[in-house]
Amino acid sequence: MDINIHSCFMPHNDPEAALGFYRDVLGFEVRNDVGYEGMRWITVGPVGRPEINVVLDPPGANPGITEEEKRVIGEMMAKGTYASLLLSTKDLNGTFDRLQAKDVDIVQEPTDQPWGVRDCALRDPAGNMIRIQEVE
Repeated sequence: MDINIHSCFMPHNDPEAALGFYRDVLGFEVRNDVGYEGMRWITVGPVGRPEINVVLDPPGANPGITEEEKRVIGEMMAKGTYASLLLSTKDLNGTFDRLQAKDVDIVQEPTDQPWGVRDCALRDPAGNMIRIQEVE
């Protein structure tokens, strides 16, 4: 089989803040921006890598979701326990320095983890956890 990951979904509660973070802070390009019934789905991804997409989506858009479920999702997003994204870079220290200069919500500075990777952690404007691992 030849199966690849094409898209992943990250919830947002403020499309402009999400767009500013993923485009202006992480440097992703915007590939699509679709509005429907007061909600927005924004597709972004690394420049020059059209096969990798992150869809920033409104968490309450799923049909049949209750108001209580929306509330719980909002609380989990704020704590960073609802969704996460794992990115990679060849220069973790340089990437971290550039992110820190942009005043992002840093959760963990670059650290050698006991499971064998070196990474750092931050949160996007919705509270979602973003970890960045160093790769060769």
